[in-house]
Amino acid sequence: MYMSGIRIFRKVDVLVVGGGTAGAIAAIAAGREKTSTLVLEELGFLGGSQTGALVTPQMPNLIAHEPLNGGIDLEIQQRLASTRDADIWKDGNPGWFNPEALKFLLDDMAFEAGVSVLFFSSFEDVIMEGSKILGVLAHLKSGCQAILAERIIDATGDGDVAFKAGVPFESGDARTKQNQPFSVRFHLGGVDLDKFASFLEALGPCDVLRSTETEHVPLIHTAMVWGREWPLEPFFQKAVQDGILRQSDGNYFQVFTMPGRPGEVAFNCPRISENIDGTNPQHLSDAQRTGRQAIRRYTEFCRRYIPGFSRAYLALSAPMVGVRESRRILGEYYLTAEDVLTGKKFEDAIARSNYPIDIHRNPGEEGGQLTKLSPGSFYEIPYRCLVPKKVENLLVAGRCLSASFEAQGSARIQPNCRAMGEAAGLAASLSLQEHISPRELDGKKLRQELIFRGGRL
Repeated sequence: MYMSGIRIFRKVDVLVVGGGTAGAIAAIAAGREKTSTLVLEELGFLGGSQTGALVTPQMPNLIAHEPLNGGIDLEIQQRLASTRDADIWKDGNPGWFNPEALKFLLDDMAFEAGVSVLFFSSFEDVIMEGSKILGVLAHLKSGCQAILAERIIDATGDGDVAFKAGVPFESGDARTKQNQPFSVRFHLGGVDLDKFASFLEALGPCDVLRSTETEHVPLIHTAMVWGREWPLEPFFQKAVQDGILRQSDGNYFQVFTMPGRPGEVAFNCPRISENIDGTNPQHLSDAQRTGRQAIRRYTEFCRRYIPGFSRAYLALSAPMVGVRESRRILGEYYLTAEDVLTGKKFEDAIARSNYPIDIHRNPGEEGGQLTKLSPGSFYEIPYRCLVPKKVENLLVAGRCLSASFEAQGSARIQPNCRAMGEAAGLAASLSLQEHISPRELDGKKLRQELIFRGGRL
């Protein structure tokens, strides 16, 4: 079957472009409504930044230890906790998870929901008719082909589909014109965690929680940033003097353990602060090489200066650059920093969050501290932040939502992106059932349907 000389690969009700943190959940939500759903994913697995950029843990979104978002997000946590290896901590922050286990779980959940997944396939362009997207052009291994759909969910993170369709957008800080820095994460194996934990405890108060179920594998978290007088700073100073580290390597360093992976630690670094446009292929390519060079330095630093790492080896490095912020579409509602910090509520809310405004600043920029909400308060993300201007059958989900630079710095965490994905997938299905556009869908009804399915709203 052909369309203007382009072969049509498939026609579905809902096409999800990007099977990442939001996209995988959007597809599962749509599939559970018995809607024919296809995911287009350029990597060989679902999960995006969680599994490809190794962004663990997901950041906390809790009040009194109770998650603010339920639904599929909570289901994922419960299913990871029930695995043989307990791939999520049952004590401490429940967001600390095993990224490899999540790959397999998302496969299972997509299959159970009847979702079709095309791995190793990338989005190229939109096929438009007026203000409606008829489908997309996709680069498949068999060539460039069309995938037609009644509803499109842009879960690319960068708003690629919305951008091609002509949806207006913003990117970066309005004041500095800069995006947030990249990260290229990695894991080290062969670590003596008990020795590492004892070392940190000897330095002073630290984040070490010895699990009640696996006492030999403590939950460990530590970090270092120049000038904050944190316990690891003297070790970084010595490593810089010895030529093992560069001064820039101490701008941001964070390390933590993961459940289900004994003898292994994950690093939220190196941080890349130059050439950080997540839509620029050269910037992304340079970040991978620069990141791997820094990973070599961090590995040698840990082996030489940190007890427990003498036999450490590089277990894996992220195949995907961690991009915190790039394009943010302009939608029917624009979430602001004031909305976040004042705990604004909405009738069409699809997610709740109390995560602070978390802006990773580049060297020389002012700010960078967490800006927290009042204790016990939370704000809501309205459905309208997922509804782009100008295009009728398109929704977005994830970090490219309609929000200011500062508000996105809070909303971008994984529990919120999963909640946005679930809302987008359900909204796409409901709008099809009601024969209306996603823009015409009653957000209050969507909220009630999410609550019926386990959402906490």
